[in-house]
Amino acid sequence: MPDAAPKTGYSRAIDDLLSPNSVKVLQKRYLKKDEEGNAVERPSDMFARVAENIASAERTWGAADAQVAEIARDFYELMTSLEFLPNSPTLMNAGRELQQLSACFVLPVDDSMESIFGAVRDTALIHKSGGGTGFSFSRLRPGGDQVRSTQGVSSGPVSFMRVFNQATEAVKQGGTRRGANMGVLRIDHPDILAFIKCKADGDFANFNISVALTERFMEAVKAGTDYDLINPRTKDVVGQMDAREVYDLIVQMAWATGDPGIIFIDRMNRDNPTPQLGEIESTNPCGEQPLLPYEACNLGSVNLARFVAYGESGADVDWDRLGDVVHRAVRFLDDVIEVNQYPIERISEMARGNRKIGLGVMGWADMLIKMEIAYDSDEAVALAEKVMGFVQAEARAASVKLAGERDVFPNFEGSVYDTPEGTRMRNATVTTIAPTGTLSIMANCSSGVEPLFAVSYVRTVMDNDRLIEVNPAFEEMAVRRGFYSQELMALIAEHGSVRDLDDVPRDIQRSFVTAHDISPEWHIRMQSAFQKNTDNAVSKTVNFSSDATPDDVENVYDLAYQLGVKGVTIYRDGSKEGQVLSTGRTGGAGEAAISNVHGPLEPRPRPIVTQGRTEKIQTGCGNLYVTVNWDEQGMCEVFTQMGKSGGCAASQAEALSRMISVSLRAGVDPEAIMKHLRGIRCPSPSWAEGGKVLSCADAVGIVMEHAMGLIETGEAGRGISKSTDSLDYLSGACPECGGSLEHESGCAVCRACGFSKCA
Repeated sequence: MPDAAPKTGYSRAIDDLLSPNSVKVLQKRYLKKDEEGNAVERPSDMFARVAENIASAERTWGAADAQVAEIARDFYELMTSLEFLPNSPTLMNAGRELQQLSACFVLPVDDSMESIFGAVRDTALIHKSGGGTGFSFSRLRPGGDQVRSTQGVSSGPVSFMRVFNQATEAVKQGGTRRGANMGVLRIDHPDILAFIKCKADGDFANFNISVALTERFMEAVKAGTDYDLINPRTKDVVGQMDAREVYDLIVQMAWATGDPGIIFIDRMNRDNPTPQLGEIESTNPCGEQPLLPYEACNLGSVNLARFVAYGESGADVDWDRLGDVVHRAVRFLDDVIEVNQYPIERISEMARGNRKIGLGVMGWADMLIKMEIAYDSDEAVALAEKVMGFVQAEARAASVKLAGERDVFPNFEGSVYDTPEGTRMRNATVTTIAPTGTLSIMANCSSGVEPLFAVSYVRTVMDNDRLIEVNPAFEEMAVRRGFYSQELMALIAEHGSVRDLDDVPRDIQRSFVTAHDISPEWHIRMQSAFQKNTDNAVSKTVNFSSDATPDDVENVYDLAYQLGVKGVTIYRDGSKEGQVLSTGRTGGAGEAAISNVHGPLEPRPRPIVTQGRTEKIQTGCGNLYVTVNWDEQGMCEVFTQMGKSGGCAASQAEALSRMISVSLRAGVDPEAIMKHLRGIRCPSPSWAEGGKVLSCADAVGIVMEHAMGLIETGEAGRGISKSTDSLDYLSGACPECGGSLEHESGCAVCRACGFSKCA
């Protein structure tokens, strides 16, 4: 860290006021570095760099240098107060060579090879610049459909999603931010079943997926009737499916693996401010920003934890100061659009044409704690409506004021505001509630509108030292009330909650509620309260305990539809582990669910961690090396390697082992497989230790019998083989530091090191 003092002209030196974790995140992800990776600026320098760069936009509307400098000082004060922070790309890139300040984009994918691979190219450019991308694949013709130009058949949307996924994998290897994608498919697309199940086997690690539900479909679910499937190429009805069965499949898959999410696409389009430009088809990777094709989001968040005032009547919101910060933040975000260097010209045109901004909030749980209001209470829901209603009203007022200074957004004509009674807005939208994973670490507050994820947790640092991290407000209150102790903090970190701990006073237990203390219905009620006064959408994760049932998920989806939210993301504790990690408390319950959904029998996902043994056995074709792997559910896969002979014998042995593996993970009894393998003869039998080997198939059956004996007697080896084709964040472990991930706001965040799946 450089020793130079912060730039003159700025009254607040933020460097000594930030928490150690905030500084750590800034050094790792945000501060400018030299070629050796050493930070060459301090946090105060970063904020000054950003403030001066964003304020330079004011020259577009005639501001003199002195006015620009004054506004830069105001923007610096705004950020270093930690009352407002812009999104991560703005902090990283403003005033630097890249100058790409948007977090996310939506790209169109039309039904042609030119469009598909053009979108792949644009995706690579966006990911290289640090952004995430959303797509609707609903325009692509279904698998098996006619391709006239080649007289062939289409492979369908899911196959083309693999191209995008692999492109993301390639680009992210050298980037500072991981590319994230959102894939959306309409519920009436003929390939919808394949899409719903596409993440069940651990593929598409670089995608979140959401099903676009129509109101017609939801009414068919309620009525228990069929609904139409429509070929997007011809617009013809090409089939029907039972709406209830498809809905059940969505529920089962979300319960089992966390994917897909759902978005209510008709509801999003009713709130589309510029319908003359087209329909909204997709969102950004975390589900909170519905965008037209080629639109970008320009986001920032107000830290509500900083706006609690204490008076004679108790704690209340400091409304005057909150309103002032909202107005300044709207000006800041409108200036961001002006100086942003978008990676594609079409995006620049759309972003500057609609000038959408998304001002949101973070620190909501902290505000409730300071006001001694339980998150899961009617009082909290009512306050959420009031607070966001105020933020929305003040943000719109600020946009109207800017329109008076700078004119309305260029695509105003034909928009929903273009009426005799309409409001002259500078920005087509002004509010969004986005994930604030690393921003909330920087601001030392709770994330977005989520409850606390933990009151206390363990952080492992160098040399495996384990440090107890405690929520600052809880620590202060525990000391003040006289019940603080290191032993209690460690117990809370282990317990995960303060609920039902006798050493914690009852009123404190009620205030310091965590995500898993709250019933899922309260998550939706809170999301709905904020959605009522948000232009775009609300990023929120509904957390379920590991023992939640599919019926619990369905109840949340039904409630979300009733209460007017625009999309739902759920996370059942351990479900990601059930997807790719076969050990742990979930015991593969999610995998069993996948095999029970409607449709043909399919194999459960291949676990990322297995135990196994390899045995060499002599056959008439040469030495055959047979590996048998198992997990806690039993035998799950077989591999074969044929010595040096290769040829057809090797390929046939490989084909045999693949079919055995698929059968095992589909639930076929290993005994039945071994029964069919044993005794198969070939022209060249062989003698091995223990008896005659009739063929390669017979050899595989013999080795499976040996492995089964070890499994059944409990004498199986303890060797572990680990696959690396899936990212660690799916299993609940941070891929950068190994810490615990918090699944919140449609994302996965490590509060120990600042890693974010969506960043």
